[in-house]
Amino acid sequence: MSMDEIQVQVEPEAEDSPTKVLICVNQSSIKGYPYPSLSCVDAFEWTLKKLVKRSSKHLFKLCFLHVEVPDEDGFDDTDSLYASPDDFKDLKHREKIRGLHLLEIFIRRCHEIGVPCEGWIRKGDPKEAICREVKKIHPDILIVGSRGLGPVQRIFVGTVSEYISKHADCPVLVIKRKVEDTPEDPVDD
Repeated sequence: MSMDEIQVQVEPEAEDSPTKVLICVNQSSIKGYPYPSLSCVDAFEWTLKKLVKRSSKHLFKLCFLHVEVPDEDGFDDTDSLYASPDDFKDLKHREKIRGLHLLEIFIRRCHEIGVPCEGWIRKGDPKEAICREVKKIHPDILIVGSRGLGPVQRIFVGTVSEYISKHADCPVLVIKRKVEDTPEDPVDD
């Protein structure tokens, strides 16, 4: 079979079907609850300014995903090693509320400017959870922010954006943080 004989079959999309954009959001480690991280705010703002322009709002649907990372030992928010079972229930409830407040920031902004959107929370390792969601919802593009970690920090911390760029089943756009927004330690996002 020659190159001229290769045919690619693309499923036809409804002409009025909006472009589905999945944006991953997380909480800030320096500002604390309920502020979003600098990198996800940059990714969101870039998406609004460069992709979803005023005249084309109806052509896009923004989907916000927040991945809740499970606390390995369950003691991050407890003061005592002698925590009761109710303390752990409270921790799980607080994390869910924090995630919902985070999503609310982005969803409220979209509603103010008239951009269709939805958001949800998943639990697990962010890299794997994001790739699972991509397989499940089939976005047209995945947009994530980047903290701008240096080579040494990447070894110890790892980067979600690097992993999903290689493993996600859709195009991935990584928005780098603005130089002026970079804290002394990029891990402090």
